[in-house]
Amino acid sequence: MNPNTRELAATFDLEKLTPDFYADPYPTYRALRENEPIKRMPNGSYFLTRYDDLVAAYKNTKAFSSDKKKEFSPKYGDSLLYEHHTTSLVFNDPPAHTRVRRLIMGALSPRAIAGMEPDLIRLVDRLLDTIAAKGKVDLIEDFATAIPIEVIGNLLDVPQEERGPLRDWSLAILGALEPVIGPEAFARGNKAVKDFLAYLEVLVARRRAKPGNPDRDVLTRLIQGEDNGERLTEKELLHNCIFLLNAGHETTTNLIGNGLVALLHHAGEKRRLIEDPTLIKTAVEEMLRFESSNQLGNRMTVEPFELGGIAMPAGTPVTLCIGAANRDPAQFADPERLDVSRTPNRHLAFGTGAHQCAGMALARLEGAIAISRFLARFPDYALDGEPVRGGRVRFRGFLNVPCVVS
Repeated sequence: MNPNTRELAATFDLEKLTPDFYADPYPTYRALRENEPIKRMPNGSYFLTRYDDLVAAYKNTKAFSSDKKKEFSPKYGDSLLYEHHTTSLVFNDPPAHTRVRRLIMGALSPRAIAGMEPDLIRLVDRLLDTIAAKGKVDLIEDFATAIPIEVIGNLLDVPQEERGPLRDWSLAILGALEPVIGPEAFARGNKAVKDFLAYLEVLVARRRAKPGNPDRDVLTRLIQGEDNGERLTEKELLHNCIFLLNAGHETTTNLIGNGLVALLHHAGEKRRLIEDPTLIKTAVEEMLRFESSNQLGNRMTVEPFELGGIAMPAGTPVTLCIGAANRDPAQFADPERLDVSRTPNRHLAFGTGAHQCAGMALARLEGAIAISRFLARFPDYALDGEPVRGGRVRFRGFLNVPCVVS
């Protein structure tokens, strides 16, 4: 083993990350996979980087819990951030997780998603028209962020003129999920939850008075519940509406932004995709693998468990490094290479098992339409300055990508 990679693995601490890591975490992930794939952190938690170990944790819901009450209590205290993140779908175990997921999935059926495609194409084409008129643009601000905000806004039927604050609320709430946050990020996240809840209370009251079509309007469906009488409490309803926006917003923004930038750095693959647009589905899967929008997941052991010869007592926090697992050579041939036709491609960008992303079909559709139509319209797009990363470890994406199009 290279002594430098051994040192990189030995000194890694998720709570003390360097600027180099934020710029490119993959050398560190590779060092950890090769030297300490089940890395014990100074705080007593474990950091997993091998594909098979992540799958084992994802699929064993009996031993690995997604409930975050114990983990988030010291971090957030008695705050709205704590209330939100311990009520939303993704941070709960069955039966609460199963009940909420069933209601959401009912509104994200294949038929419902297929019905969104014409509106999504029109939205993307409008954005591309605006970009063409400008010539110099920001791929994130002018394109990638606008698409999921509009899609989720449509799903919840948020009036167009009321969508302005949604992105900032989302960024503030998700930013508070970083491994370490300061008082400013904590205050910003709490204020965002407070303001978002106040807005949703008004929106829900309006929708109760005048319901929409539950086949297309997720909020109406969540309010009405299932035919068998299954309903969400008011708190569950409000917080899972916040979750829907957050889950659908930043991850899809990152998919589009990361994908288009990755193609600029892999000119041969960009050319292949432009010359053969039928590759878009495998290309989107490869973009999800190569630069996973969501890099980290978390679990906590609820019973003693042995993984890779390491005994973990009950109550052990575990970080699942999706970004590392998706470049594991034991699962992916030549994993550091972007291959727009890669198949099979069983990446973990959407997780797997009971908590596999409920909106993954919608995210795939958004990514495929946005990226394919952008490439068809602007095959010669180029950077017009240095892209700026978002400065976060959990969600990997860009804040700004200055570009010129012709």
